[in-house]
Amino acid sequence: MISCKKASRLASEQLERNLSLRERYLLRLHLAYCAGCRRMEKQFVFLRQATQSWMNHKD
Repeated sequence: MISCKKASRLASEQLERNLSLRERYLLRLHLAYCAGCRRMEKQFVFLRQATQSWMNHKD
């Protein structure tokens, strides 16, 4: 099992690069039992989408 700190790092990194099979497995396993990290992962995705939308629409 990985810690919440490691899970949050992997959740962030998966937005920038493809995680290895092992990293994806460890992250999914952690997210299966940690509601706080599941929320955090959704927030990362939301922030990424909001930033990209802002960048596409700025003058």
